[in-house]
Amino acid sequence: MRRFLPLLLVCLLAAAATAASSARSAWWWLAAGPLLASACLGGWDLLQRRRSALRNHPLVGRLRYPTAEVRVRPGRGDAREPFGGDRDAYEYLVPSLRPVEPAEEPPVVRVGGPDCSQPYDMALLNVSAMSFGALSSRAVLALNRGAALGRFAQDTGEGGLSEHHLRGGGDLVWEIGTGYFGCRDADGGFDAREFADKAALPEVKCVSLKLSQGAAPGSGGVLPGVKVSAEIARERKVPVGETVVSPPLHRVFSTPRELVLFLARLRELAGGKPTGFKLCVGSRREFLAVCGAMVAEGLTPDFVVVDGSEGGTGAGPAGFAGRLGMPLTQGLITVHNALVGVGLRDRVRLGASGRVATGADIVTRLAQGADYTNAARAMMRAVGCVGALRCHTGTCPAGVATQDPLRAHALNVADKARRVRRYQRETVRDAVRIMAAMGIREPAELTPGHLVRRTQPGSVRSYAELYEWLAPGELLAGPPESWETDWKAADPDSF
Repeated sequence: MRRFLPLLLVCLLAAAATAASSARSAWWWLAAGPLLASACLGGWDLLQRRRSALRNHPLVGRLRYPTAEVRVRPGRGDAREPFGGDRDAYEYLVPSLRPVEPAEEPPVVRVGGPDCSQPYDMALLNVSAMSFGALSSRAVLALNRGAALGRFAQDTGEGGLSEHHLRGGGDLVWEIGTGYFGCRDADGGFDAREFADKAALPEVKCVSLKLSQGAAPGSGGVLPGVKVSAEIARERKVPVGETVVSPPLHRVFSTPRELVLFLARLRELAGGKPTGFKLCVGSRREFLAVCGAMVAEGLTPDFVVVDGSEGGTGAGPAGFAGRLGMPLTQGLITVHNALVGVGLRDRVRLGASGRVATGADIVTRLAQGADYTNAARAMMRAVGCVGALRCHTGTCPAGVATQDPLRAHALNVADKARRVRRYQRETVRDAVRIMAAMGIREPAELTPGHLVRRTQPGSVRSYAELYEWLAPGELLAGPPESWETDWKAADPDSF
């Protein structure tokens, strides 16, 4: 109720000034006029349906828009930039003197290895993992409807497979975290039967096992108690109003080999749908141990999503973000090289997540080894996030990261779904145009040589020169000296 006090005060002052002007002097209209206009404007803020921050904070919410208009916001749908760029080009993509025509249809990536019987065509840009609980029901639904309109995928986040994920008709990547929400038994462990029943739903296109995330690697996800409503509690099988902290590690496996075997079991339970895992890379040796287990068992995930340490979360532990784990560039190149080195890269698709927002970001990540990308912050902006940094308090002014029904109601699902679709479409189109300017027709043609970094004044080097790139099967045949120690120490039966 406090957020409506400024409007109520203006209305009261306007009424008083109007009464005074009628009873005493026409000069009172100098005060009454602006107050009446402000009251009418506040009333319009309450009725309009495009800007949820204004519906929740009439009049006061307008203070942010003069500065917000000077930058391009996701969802506007205009990828042009007048008057040139303003970035210091320490890193850039290489254009060609013989560009090609941009593809008319956006490229897709077929996800599904030899053990997958229901492969999925993934878009170049998708909705990254954001749970119902972290986000409001209307934000989740708007993202899902946007995904359905644009034919791309929405990652559910680790909070479970809610009805709001299923109502919009969008394709889903169902994420399973260490809390096993959505397929959790009475003891907090993995419930195979419930998992199989939900994984069979037609909306579920892929299953992703979350090992860690960029903002909090080595720590379980956190949902503050203020956001644990009765509906969230039922979905997650936890007490109402109590902070939910997921365990830092999985209970169903304890070694790389057991991880690989569990992924194969999930794929079988899911009826052959693509199954993979997400992680923020820390130790190269540990990931090589997982690759060694893949080789030993002859089993691979269908995809791996690499989350950079620069990734975000609504309630991560202080000091974790950006300080634990590899940044996306290093993590992505490490995972790509490891899979190439054991001869399995052609069986596994790589997703990249961590501050992906523009078409150039997509092309950059593809050149570094990814097959597709996921975005969270930019998708939140498209759905109405104003960057108030109150995600963990439950008082999001835009109705995006809250479980307050009144605040969430301000979010217009139909309008925000269109904005999500428009943002994704224009961003992918921009990526396709950039590739065409580079002489690239298909994303698979991108190489590290297409990305250049200025290392010092007067000196530039491509990523092909900056980083070591393994040949297919090189680790098995005889690792180079720079990889030998980690490869020899990698144990499929121990992290």
